[in-house]
Amino acid sequence: MVTSSMKKLSGLEESIGHVFASPELLDRALTHSSQAREAEMLRPASSERILDNEQMEFLGDAVLGLITTEELFRRFPQFTEGQLSKLRAHLVSKNHLIHIAEQLQLGRYLRLGRGEEKSGGRNKSALLVDALEAVIGAVYLDAGLEPARSLVLRIIQPELEEFISTGRAARVTDYKSALQESLQAASRPQPAYVLVKESGPEHQKTFTIEARLLAGGNGAVEFVGRAQGATKKTAEQEAARQVLEYLASQPSTQGAVR
Repeated sequence: MVTSSMKKLSGLEESIGHVFASPELLDRALTHSSQAREAEMLRPASSERILDNEQMEFLGDAVLGLITTEELFRRFPQFTEGQLSKLRAHLVSKNHLIHIAEQLQLGRYLRLGRGEEKSGGRNKSALLVDALEAVIGAVYLDAGLEPARSLVLRIIQPELEEFISTGRAARVTDYKSALQESLQAASRPQPAYVLVKESGPEHQKTFTIEARLLAGGNGAVEFVGRAQGATKKTAEQEAARQVLEYLASQPSTQGAVR
C-alpha cells in the first residue's frame, strides 16, 4: 500500500537518484529528534523508542568523508596530504552542504516536532545539513556503497568541477608561486633554482634541480630542496615544495607559510 507520506517522499527519491527498497530508512533519515520524542510522549510507557535521524547522520557523515576522500585521492594524485585534507574539509563542510540541502528542498520533507516547526526548523541550516548526511546514511543502509557513492558524487562533483575550471586546482600545486609569496611576506630573499644534473637521451631526459633557500643578504644557503623530473618545471615545483615544507617546520616561520 502506497501511503501519502511515501508519495511525498518519491519526489525526494527522484531528486537524489535512488528509490528505496526500504522506504522506512528514508523516513527515519528525515525524522528530527523533536518529532520522535513528541510522538513517544503520546504512547504508553512500555512502547518502543521511536527512532530519529541522529545515528543515521553519524553514519552518513562517515560515508560522505570516505567517498569524498577516495575521489580526491583518485582525481588529484599530485596533491599533498595537507592539500587533500583542506579540499575535503571544504567539500564536506556545512557551508557547502547547506547549498545542496536547499537545492534538494529537504526542508519540505523534514518531520519536526511542533516546537521545532514553530521556531522555523525547516529553514535551519544545522537541521538541513544533518538531514542530508542522514539521507546519505540511509542510501548506504538501503543499497550499499555504490548507490551511496553515486549520491555523494552528485553532491561534490559540481564544486570539484568549478575548482578545476576556475584554476584553483592549478594554484594549489603551484609551489613556486606559493614559495615566492611566503618569502615575500617574510621579507626574505627569493630562492635560487639551479640545474645540477641533466641525464638520459635527448628524447627522454631527466633534470635534477635544486631550490636553494638563502639565509640572508650574505648569500649563505640555509636549505636545499632537490628533485628530479622529466621537465625542468616539474623538478622546480617539487624542489620548491620541499622548501615550503622546510619553512613550515621552522617555528619562526610558522603562520607565514600556507
